[in-house]
Amino acid sequence: MLLRSAITAATRVKPLAFCHIKQLSRFHRTNRLDLNRILFDTSEIDKCDTSSQSGGEENDPHEAPMATITLPKDDYRTIHIAKILGLHNGDSLRAGTVMNPSDKERDEFAGLLTDDATITWLPEGKIKKAEPTKNGDPPGAVCISIPQPPKTYLSTQSSDKSLYDDTPRVSLLLALPRPLQLSRILPMVSQLGVDQLILTNAMKVPKDYFGSHIFRNPQVLRGLLVEGLAQSGDVRLPKVHVTKRLKIFMEDELDELFPPDEVVRVIAHPERRDIDRRKIGPAPLRMTDIDFHESGKPRRLLVAVGPEGGWTEPYELDMFTSKGFRQITLGTRVLRSDVAVVSLLSLAHEVCSKSK
Repeated sequence: MLLRSAITAATRVKPLAFCHIKQLSRFHRTNRLDLNRILFDTSEIDKCDTSSQSGGEENDPHEAPMATITLPKDDYRTIHIAKILGLHNGDSLRAGTVMNPSDKERDEFAGLLTDDATITWLPEGKIKKAEPTKNGDPPGAVCISIPQPPKTYLSTQSSDKSLYDDTPRVSLLLALPRPLQLSRILPMVSQLGVDQLILTNAMKVPKDYFGSHIFRNPQVLRGLLVEGLAQSGDVRLPKVHVTKRLKIFMEDELDELFPPDEVVRVIAHPERRDIDRRKIGPAPLRMTDIDFHESGKPRRLLVAVGPEGGWTEPYELDMFTSKGFRQITLGTRVLRSDVAVVSLLSLAHEVCSKSK
């Protein structure tokens, strides 16, 4: 009797749980919720006024803004400002303009940061009040005003370098994962912060992965990286390189991008053990065991992460070793690419941040 009651209860609960999960999934798919900084492209700037920059003096509260950006009512950032932040006219928010290090000519407004941008609602249609509606929808477009310096500054000048320098010193060489998984990994990579990202093939990577929509439309890849930046509050996109020939990249471009006397190179690979749990071959290092060059320069690190089954042995491992890569491991477990990337980047940032 008790067993029958338990089965009946479980049967009743399942459809409700399924409906809840389905609705939650649809909500998250259509709305980007985690924006710790509202980011813009420089092409979205409406007005630029640098004539009244004070060069470090306090701003006049009625001073004309440095720049303004108008976002339409249906923009996900507008929806976030209204529904999640619930901001009203004159409220401040964190904002910034995305900076792409790969651009040959950098826009003077790229890389701006401010924690004191202000908003003004522009009601549309029948809505008269310049504030979010009762259900949290935006009343119309929103105008965001970027204040004059010193409340606005360049990301390259945003902190006292003698106190802390948050410039990413870790780069990632990643064997291309499945497109769906790559779309999850890219925001994580930019969120944790990398200087350069190399997406490459490997013997276990199917060639058709490079035909993904992520590579056919560069704006998709950029959008995924910007999503991670908005979460972290940064504005600096990593430099992205896509190479379909790993061996040629290793021979022709590796040393130019990552000079061996300046950058420590490591390759991640699962630790191998036999049936009796005894280690096979020399024991690989852990990330914390890596020794850095004593050059007086900031520590820099390149981490190579292979496919989910690991790099091909011995060919690919030997190729990396011949180019100065030291093998490291997270243990004997074979991890998914996203788990391995997040774990390794976190450890890499930790060892790079330690003083010598």
